[in-house]
Amino acid sequence: MRSLSRRALLRGGALGVAAVAVAGCAAEEPEPLRAEPPDPETVLLRQLIAGKEQTVALYASTASAKLAPFGKRHEAHLAELRRRLPPDATPAPASPGAPSPSPSGSPGAKASVRSLQRLEQRAAALRPRQLDGVSPALAQLIASIGACEAAHAVALSRLL
Repeated sequence: MRSLSRRALLRGGALGVAAVAVAGCAAEEPEPLRAEPPDPETVLLRQLIAGKEQTVALYASTASAKLAPFGKRHEAHLAELRRRLPPDATPAPASPGAPSPSPSGSPGAKASVRSLQRLEQRAAALRPRQLDGVSPALAQLIASIGACEAAHAVALSRLL
């Protein structure tokens, strides 16, 4: 059997201590924080709010007394949607799948009755697809908003 010199034994021990120290340091490092995925209802609320804000702005751009009641109803929808948004969540832009309320694609464009009617039709058609997986209370609100938008589309067609 081969005997180890004192120097070899100390060198091996030092390497072992260093390896343990490095391993201990690595284990003590905190794991990187992972952001929780956003709540699907909050994401949907943000999209709905962004769309309603654009719709309210379009109705306001018309400055028509005949269209003012439509805009007021959208303002009421917007207020209720904002009320349901959690306090720590902020509204975000509408998703690519949401209908674009701007008839010409440019913000600040003045809306025509026909473009508002089409906007209301597209929005009302989108609402049933937004009901899947949401709470009953939010589903009821979205369905009510969709029914109002469908009624707007019919009423606006009579103004054409």
